[in-house]
Amino acid sequence: MVGSLQDIRLFVAAYEERSFTAAAERENATQSGVSQHIRKLEQRFGLSLFSRDKGRVQPTPAGDTYYRACLDVLRAHDAATKAVQSFDGGLDGEDVLGLMPTMTRCVLAPALARFSDTHPNAAIRVVEGYSASLTQMVQAAELDFAIVPGTAGIAGVKSRLFTRTPEVLVSAAGHTSRTNMEPVRPRELGPIRLVVPGRANTRRLSIESYFASNGVTIERLIELDAMLGTLDLVSQSEWVAVLPGIMMAAEREPASLVINPLTAPTLTLDLVLIEPARRTISPIAAAFLAMLEEESRRINSKWARFAMLDPVCG
Repeated sequence: MVGSLQDIRLFVAAYEERSFTAAAERENATQSGVSQHIRKLEQRFGLSLFSRDKGRVQPTPAGDTYYRACLDVLRAHDAATKAVQSFDGGLDGEDVLGLMPTMTRCVLAPALARFSDTHPNAAIRVVEGYSASLTQMVQAAELDFAIVPGTAGIAGVKSRLFTRTPEVLVSAAGHTSRTNMEPVRPRELGPIRLVVPGRANTRRLSIESYFASNGVTIERLIELDAMLGTLDLVSQSEWVAVLPGIMMAAEREPASLVINPLTAPTLTLDLVLIEPARRTISPIAAAFLAMLEEESRRINSKWARFAMLDPVCG
């Protein structure tokens, strides 16, 4: 492969950002510097890696191929660096990761407490957000990893299945005759007042499609991108919400809430682990991820007795 690590990093940034200016900002370089590095690579190869048009750049087929090879180089270099650093002793330092409210409500606390006890010199900083913002931060390598709903492939991001969890119906105890934890078929539901996330949330379409395909009438709809606000509204009114089972599996859910698994058919949510494609996960992040997966598996197993899904993560 032709090109220094700096050439490769700047090329990868330009490829993922589709802009020399944005690539420069991401890599703390200048726009002219990025342009020079790309031009140097193109001169060495004797072909164009990008087409330029009014400030926007688009990769050529050669650029696409070179990008995939560059990711392998950057990940190998990152792995080699971390392998050498591992001789320095136990885990220490800080890593930053991103989780949605889906993961922070039940799974995070026990995993974080266990990690802190096991690795007292290592720190985990959690950024809570929704999938769009977390994905952008992973793409920019501002997060070691994030867990988000499954989406199509995104440039600069490597992904794999983290877990599959059922979606459950959440209602107020004083506004429903349903018994807590009793499975409910969508055809048994009358007209409902439904709280849904915003249209940028990938779960929105699957929830609306599920009810439409199963003949459930949505009497009224409220869009609310606030998980605590959603739970508060539902607990005090006739409004209902569909929420991931993994976040509604606390040992002691509030008595004001009634939770009903949706069955026949089951509505499920795939959560995926995403990480920057150009580097390997750090030892600290890997150790915490293992505990997060174990805790997710334990919590998610609560739904196995409804024969709705295999509670195994990964």
